[in-house]
Amino acid sequence: MMTLRCDLIIRDATLIDGTGAPRRRGDIGVTGDRIVAMGDLSAASGDREVMAAGRAVAPGFIDAHTHDDQTVLCGPACMLCKTSQGVTTVVTGNCGISIAPVAMSERPPAPLDGVCDTSWYRFGSFAAFAEQFRAAPSSVNTLALVGHMSLRIGAMGKELDRPATDGEAERMRSMLAQSLAEGAAGLSTGLFYPPSKHAPTDEVIAVAEALRGIGGLYVTHMRNEAEGVIDSIEETLRIGKAVGAPVVISHHKCAQPENHGRSVETLPLIARHAERYPVAFDVYPYTASSTSLAARKPRPDVPVQITTSVPHPEMAGRMLSDIAEEWGVSLEEAAQRLMPGGGVFHNMAEEDVRRIMAHPLSMIGSDGGPLAKQPHPRLWGTFPRVLGQYSRELGLFSLEAAVHKMTGRTAAVFGIPDRGVLREGAFADLVMFDPETVRDRATFAEPRQVADGIVETWVNGQSVYSHAAGASETPAGRLLQRQPG
Repeated sequence: MMTLRCDLIIRDATLIDGTGAPRRRGDIGVTGDRIVAMGDLSAASGDREVMAAGRAVAPGFIDAHTHDDQTVLCGPACMLCKTSQGVTTVVTGNCGISIAPVAMSERPPAPLDGVCDTSWYRFGSFAAFAEQFRAAPSSVNTLALVGHMSLRIGAMGKELDRPATDGEAERMRSMLAQSLAEGAAGLSTGLFYPPSKHAPTDEVIAVAEALRGIGGLYVTHMRNEAEGVIDSIEETLRIGKAVGAPVVISHHKCAQPENHGRSVETLPLIARHAERYPVAFDVYPYTASSTSLAARKPRPDVPVQITTSVPHPEMAGRMLSDIAEEWGVSLEEAAQRLMPGGGVFHNMAEEDVRRIMAHPLSMIGSDGGPLAKQPHPRLWGTFPRVLGQYSRELGLFSLEAAVHKMTGRTAAVFGIPDRGVLREGAFADLVMFDPETVRDRATFAEPRQVADGIVETWVNGQSVYSHAAGASETPAGRLLQRQPG
């Protein structure tokens, strides 16, 4: 009998398989880009053998909500913020903003200017973006959505403060259809933001018609996550159902102090819809959001920390209230002077964050802003924070459930087969971490901090990060295509 020979064997690991099933002790063998054996591999040998000594090995984490459109094209080192968290796959093109399929020659309006530098909006088709990715791969796998805001600019130019005409909506639908044929996973909207808030429901449905019959996703930063959150959930489901598209609600929250606690209303409503229709949502483990300064009117009861400012870059990291006081102006005037820019908005309640995260329909997404000078700490800390603070320390859910929300659940919702799970034949996207010490170190004051307890990350069988050596230059990532189950 031939002795099994693997490229990599991880021995004596606590295997958390991504399905939510109980952990078990064992070995895992990898050859090429696949898991080839699990269990007792004492008779097998590997070109590289890693002693886990009981530490956890899980499927690589899938970041359900990112703005990494530009970052995944900048080389493996640019993704340290994700690989150091154990993230092996990112979903890009969220909130209606995507790097393709519309080329832009001048700075686009907020919030598009916060996701990609203008020079990167150079892909006139999704195929051109895909070609660039494959020519110079990232260290992480990428599943890409097409943004409604980007399509609006392509069809309507600068006239965004009105509904699209029938002809413009048809042009957007055609661009989306072509992008889906070239590998995009679905349509995202950001109806909260000025470039899209003038789009009525009917416009979105007309564009989303391209999703019909092909299993494309409808993913949305809803029109209103504050006082209008219930109506926005209903609008979201109306759009998805009108074209037969599965729905993902982005970064579900109940924003602004007067809406704190309303997750007791929103979650049962989403769950009732989910009994009859495919709907999911992602959430990040923080009580602060982050977006462009143009998106929200500042108010005294919502502290704002500046993440970036084009005219005043020296103000990144400072509180808007302190800047306004120093300048002797109102909060609104100070925000105007700082634009174009972005901020962190402390506008949520911990009780809602926990309730939303614990819900069985939730997935984990970071929603980080990689271009910000002083980013929200979620860019570097989301996944270890869920494992360390919310699972281990607060006991909000088991470690198995936490991993499921970051892996198997997300892979199923986004249609990513053979990822998000540990089993023979699955792709070898893996993370090894110490359940006793894993934690986020990124803070609002010092956001660019590598997490504790993430030992090593592998993408398609290749090591892309280790706590000892940092990010590798291995371009192991692939551009993924959604395959509806």
